[in-house]
Amino acid sequence: MEPALKRLVVVSNRLPVALRKDEDGWKLKQGSGGLVTAMAPVLKNRGGMWIGWSGTSDSGAELDGLMDDFTEEAGYELCTVPLTEEDVDGYYYGFSNEIIWPLFHDLQSRCRFHPRYWRTYLDVNFKFAEVVARRSSPEDYIWIQDYHLMHQAFFLKSMGVRRNTGFFLHIPFPPPDIFMKLPWRAKLIQALTEFDLVGFQTVQDRRNFVGSLHRLMPEARVEGRGAVVTINMGNRSFRAGAFPISIDYAQFSDMAARPDVVQKAFDLKEALRHRKIILGVDRLDYTKGIPERIRSIQTLLRRYPDLKGKVNFIQIAVPSREEVDEYKELRTEIEQLVGRVNGEYSFPGWVPVHYHYRSLPHEDLVAYYAAADVGLVTPLRDGMNLVAKEYCACNNKGDGVLVLSEFAGAAAQLQKHAYLVNPYDVEGIAKALHRALYWPIEERKAHMTRLREQIRRGNIFRWVDSFLRAGIAKSLDDFPEADTVHFNRV
Repeated sequence: MEPALKRLVVVSNRLPVALRKDEDGWKLKQGSGGLVTAMAPVLKNRGGMWIGWSGTSDSGAELDGLMDDFTEEAGYELCTVPLTEEDVDGYYYGFSNEIIWPLFHDLQSRCRFHPRYWRTYLDVNFKFAEVVARRSSPEDYIWIQDYHLMHQAFFLKSMGVRRNTGFFLHIPFPPPDIFMKLPWRAKLIQALTEFDLVGFQTVQDRRNFVGSLHRLMPEARVEGRGAVVTINMGNRSFRAGAFPISIDYAQFSDMAARPDVVQKAFDLKEALRHRKIILGVDRLDYTKGIPERIRSIQTLLRRYPDLKGKVNFIQIAVPSREEVDEYKELRTEIEQLVGRVNGEYSFPGWVPVHYHYRSLPHEDLVAYYAAADVGLVTPLRDGMNLVAKEYCACNNKGDGVLVLSEFAGAAAQLQKHAYLVNPYDVEGIAKALHRALYWPIEERKAHMTRLREQIRRGNIFRWVDSFLRAGIAKSLDDFPEADTVHFNRV
């Protein structure tokens, strides 16, 4: 009898696919975003499984068939957790995005602490845990992703299901004074302590978590030093660590070197008459600091008239949560700001701000990265921010400048060679941009070379490897690629 296959089972709110329905029925394609980029190469042909919500409340044989086809093509198994519209409204739009998202990004004034949201969040977490229990085996490693599913280990244990569980928080963990505003703070902290390993983006996030833990559970004792520590709770212990997420550096750098992408980047610069390009790329979200960034560009043009006609700011905003009023208002605010700056400074042949509200094909985005002289990454608060790393990876000429918010998780890693700014300081950002645009080429190249090398060494595979080593004393090599993987359908 063959030994049980030790699989990596990833559990996240959404499956790594995007579903769209038209007159011909459902269409399915590989999803985008940092998590999909991170995990798909790791699961492929290693017998892995991804458990999550499909993104729709509909279900049926047609959808199941599409999932099966994707499984065969992608090299890992998909498993769907069915959710109703009420589930999605209370758990996703409610608790996750109207409470945890703003609270953990230090924007507690935006929180709506409705008790109904909390109850639905628990109900949906229990549904996920039931699927995990049914579709996984005791030999599997269960890696839970992000703030939507913080109760997975708690519910698995309550069902008497023994699994080795790891949890990674992709967003920041707030300071104790902010976390303590959550009405369900003690229950949430308790749930996180039930995981065998809890991972954060930065050491500061881990410290914030430990600070909140000490306030709510004074008996907790931290042992060890370094990126990963052990936390003793009296009768049991778990580990907590910092694991900064990254990108597939080679994929971005190689694509930026492709002749067709090089041509796209050249065409972009040609269209802008080879002016200096400042680039911002973000999902449309109030944590990203896009309005503040546009005001910074306005300040730049006002304070440094020598730049008029010589620089273009391109802001790419990827649509997000378009049905939520807050995001509609943000989109309107940004469009009005862009109109104001362009109305004030444009002249025939030059419009300073180019604003694109849409998703771009991957190769087009890489071309924008490659063409940009300055990457302007200024979130008000961010867990990591992979755009900063993607920009550097695509800067094969090595002469770009990264202007980075000190409140992005990436700043902890990249601070020595990026130009750090306070995203609320529009005059400070304007000054940083002016300096970056006039930096000597040798200095720019020295800093960008070091940034690129740092990101190349600390790539996405190293992130996964470091988490697995801390969680189960295994590395990526212990989940080898197989020529043929047989998926067990239950």
